[in-house]
Amino acid sequence: MIKKIFVAIVLLTSIGLSAQNGTVSPYSYFGLGETRNSGTVDNQMMGGISMAGDSIHINLKNPAAYSGLMLTTYSGGISYKNVGLKTSDASQSTSVTNLDYLSIGVPLAKGFGMGFGLMPYTSVGYDLEASTTVDDVTVLNNYAGDGGLNRVYFSLGYKLMEDISIGATVNYNFGTINSTRVQTSSDAQYGTLDKRETQLGGFDFNYSINYTPKISEKYTLYTSIGVDTQVNLNAENSQSIGSFSRVTGQEIEVVDLNLEAEGRKFEAVRIPTKTTLGLGIGEKLKWFLGAEYTFQEFSKYENNFFELDNLVYNDASGFALGGYFIPEYNSFTNYLKRVVYRAGIRVSQTGMEINNEDINDFGITFGTGLPLGRDISNLNIGFEIGKRGSIDAGLIKENYFKVNIGLSLNDRWFRKRKIN
Repeated sequence: MIKKIFVAIVLLTSIGLSAQNGTVSPYSYFGLGETRNSGTVDNQMMGGISMAGDSIHINLKNPAAYSGLMLTTYSGGISYKNVGLKTSDASQSTSVTNLDYLSIGVPLAKGFGMGFGLMPYTSVGYDLEASTTVDDVTVLNNYAGDGGLNRVYFSLGYKLMEDISIGATVNYNFGTINSTRVQTSSDAQYGTLDKRETQLGGFDFNYSINYTPKISEKYTLYTSIGVDTQVNLNAENSQSIGSFSRVTGQEIEVVDLNLEAEGRKFEAVRIPTKTTLGLGIGEKLKWFLGAEYTFQEFSKYENNFFELDNLVYNDASGFALGGYFIPEYNSFTNYLKRVVYRAGIRVSQTGMEINNEDINDFGITFGTGLPLGRDISNLNIGFEIGKRGSIDAGLIKENYFKVNIGLSLNDRWFRKRKIN
């Protein structure tokens, strides 16, 4: 019965959220949109670090961790994000709810596991206005966009030696991005519009290696290297321009441009390779503390169809620190002692420079992993408080609060209990 309820919740959530934008960030106007956090809730609540894996949780960002799975694990996550948007002279608030991932991890043999699933990769969702007034004539520009990329993935992890595990993931990324620009003038009867659509698809690969030697009887050293290879996407573009009546909104003389003749219908989009280095220390089933550094040559990003004069791509980097603490994982008398307490911080330079201002992102994360009864399955609840961007140079500052809920269920949870 519980299994049926869980499946029903997943299906209803997928259907209910599939039509919504995955973001409300004005910065999703740039590039392919806002890059979504690809980690599970338990990873996200530790600042997003991914080097620590165990036998009962899926680790979406570190395929080598699948080598440690002991039970088939089902994992899903949803999130609610409230965003306060502020400029130098105005502010407003908006929110969005998302399905973040659906994943399954399966142990194939001792030290060998696989995983597969579906998750968003980037999200586009913005509605912006900009106006200028010259000689009592006001020109208003409205920019709106939606869509993004999703990805299906397949991962394998293998324990190469006692303390060394390796893993690889193949991702297929696909989706559509729509954008519309509408311009009106206070002294004109008609406005102009520019509609663009890009359909994208392509592969990339993730590789990781974990080295986790014992440095004493109690403590383990955690080290990891992860490489997300260049994302190679094939884009098919379409564009139409025309005019419309400001009174009725009816479109007039909208024409589809012959992008093929211009050599712009089919484009290659390239997202550069990203490398992550991790180092941590911990006591198994008790506590863990780790840090990760990520860097990416984002200056090599290519997307010619959406070039902007006020945007420059620079190399990106990020730092995250996080960990967990379990008071007593096998306590039978005190439930709170079996709860996992997680926390972390992260700071990143996104690589975007807009109006000569770097766009940086900072977040504080914390949450708990709640055991489901006597079982080793758990409900993960997390929170994130952060900010991105600036009000300088005519930009927008985001202050956000995010709530994450994730389920991690193993095959023991689905077995029927029998009395002999």
